[in-house]
Amino acid sequence: MKGILLVARRDFWAYVNTVWGWAILALALLIDGLLFNVFGLTGTARYSAEVLNQFIQLTGGVVLAVSIFITMRLFAEERQTGTIVLLDSSPLSEGQIVFGKYLSGMAFLTCFVIGTSFMPAMIFVNGKVSMEQIAVGYFGILLMGSAAIAFGTWASSISRNQLLAGVISTVITVFFVMCWMLARVVDPPFKAIISYVAFFDKQLQPFQDGRIDTSGVFFFVSVTFAFLLLANRSLIARRWE
Repeated sequence: MKGILLVARRDFWAYVNTVWGWAILALALLIDGLLFNVFGLTGTARYSAEVLNQFIQLTGGVVLAVSIFITMRLFAEERQTGTIVLLDSSPLSEGQIVFGKYLSGMAFLTCFVIGTSFMPAMIFVNGKVSMEQIAVGYFGILLMGSAAIAFGTWASSISRNQLLAGVISTVITVFFVMCWMLARVVDPPFKAIISYVAFFDKQLQPFQDGRIDTSGVFFFVSVTFAFLLLANRSLIARRWE
């Protein structure tokens, strides 16, 4: 556990101590705020629950985009700068390195999510929602963000540069987001399978409505575990090259 935290702390401070990290955070908050102002706080009368639902969906989309920029540097930058040798020669196992880097990405992503808390608070100006509903929505966002961070961790582990890592992570993320559209043009039983893995149409929707869906929790945790396992296997293979 000490080794995992050591890697996580090292990579987290690499975000915090660089202009790149703060630029990602500031730009993401700006985009999320603009989207919420345009699509969430419309001039027409709406129920507070609908506004919160829209906020969770918009923030979830921004989280997916932010995750790509957060994770593209995890392993790929180490290879570009040559510091990957330090990790390869360290006494830490591949699993410790992968999970430590995943935790660093999740920690930085959580900083962004916390920074958006003023937006649902604005609902209380003219409306009312329960704190439990907000908490459940944020829980869903972080679950989906966890899966996206896992995508990026694996993509970065197999890439020799950050651009390639970003492209691979983007392709995977877009696939999981757009599955609901693909499900419309395929026949059963593939229709049900593809529809199930759609992030927004199937998995995040219960959390947007304030319901903790155990199926959604299992799905996001399973996807996270699967891609972290792939990243672990990739690191093992590269160590033996």
